[in-house]
Amino acid sequence: MPKSVKKTARKPNAAFMKPMQPDALLAEIVGDKPIPRTEVTKNVWAYIKKHGLQDPKSKRNINADEKLGKVFGGKKSVDMFEMTKLVNAHLGSPDEGGEGR
Repeated sequence: MPKSVKKTARKPNAAFMKPMQPDALLAEIVGDKPIPRTEVTKNVWAYIKKHGLQDPKSKRNINADEKLGKVFGGKKSVDMFEMTKLVNAHLGSPDEGGEGR
């Protein structure tokens, strides 16, 4: 006999929802107010799409403009997974003043 399986609603991870303070370089793209990581990611992608920075041949790659280049540590192009890592390095707790990790 099949067992009845209860599906519970997935709860958002509290760590992703905690407001983080962007440092000065990232604040040029996402604003200087503390926001959750999920919103940081949304805002960075909105910036990328608005400025046409996604590589048309390889959509996984992001071509940096002047502002994103600073966030990417001077790299001209990164893939989307490396981008997330580099962006997260520019986030700190609101009480840390956004100095990153």
